[in-house]
Amino acid sequence: MAAIRFDGQVVVVTGAGRGLGAAYARLIAARGGAVVVHDAGVGQDGSGFDPSVADGVVAEIAAEGGNAAACYENLEDPAAGQRIVDFALARFGRLDALVHNAGLVVFAALDETTPAVWDRMIAIGVDAGFHLARAAVPHMRRQGYGRIVLTTSGRAMRVEDCVPGLVAYSTAKMAQVGLMVGLAAELADTDIRVNAISPVAATRVLRREAPELLADLVAPGVAFLASSACTTSGVVLNAAGGRFSASWWDRGETLALGSTATPEDIAVRWQRFMVPAARPE
Repeated sequence: MAAIRFDGQVVVVTGAGRGLGAAYARLIAARGGAVVVHDAGVGQDGSGFDPSVADGVVAEIAAEGGNAAACYENLEDPAAGQRIVDFALARFGRLDALVHNAGLVVFAALDETTPAVWDRMIAIGVDAGFHLARAAVPHMRRQGYGRIVLTTSGRAMRVEDCVPGLVAYSTAKMAQVGLMVGLAAELADTDIRVNAISPVAATRVLRREAPELLADLVAPGVAFLASSACTTSGVVLNAAGGRFSASWWDRGETLALGSTATPEDIAVRWQRFMVPAARPE
């Protein structure tokens, strides 16, 4: 097939100053896209402000002959999403793809998750994606084209992949799946596609001694989802160490128990309900 390119396109990548976001921004720029490198340069706990974090990635892209501009909005502010989109339009004149990668991880047991911690996690993990999409979609509608890539996590989708202390994080990441589904349904009659990436990479968030889990090995999946080559909506792409798989919500076998169904009827058939229904060919 033809090479996937972003020539003439503008892509916003949030949280692009480090790790995964920086890898996404570099790859898209290398393939011809003008990239808004967004990063407030905050610490891992969400505190502080360091514009040099985004500036550094912009400098890297420029050194390779690419086109990028830095944006430093704090996504805890509900108005930040609109300002990021406005920045992209003012600087480059259009917006073709939005990759919402920015996030925050705070490990805290349920009884240690204070209202302040919860509010910060929800502001960045839930609200920011909504405000960004609400600002971006009208411009994409006018163009007749757009791609939105949200970020979820296997930590939110499977008990086996989660660990204690991630109640707020898992809630925020699963909310991104709901936002993806809602947007995909609302935009189904347009050429605006909405999907999500579930990445695993050794970054400052996932501190793991696993040299094969490079952010650069996730980036091709995001570049695909952000491109015109992706014509699907409502799918989660799982990516880790060069391995990829797709996920979507499914349901088990439907059994007709009739109007006299009892809780015991459910109990004795529970294992049958748990088996995914056969998908049509």
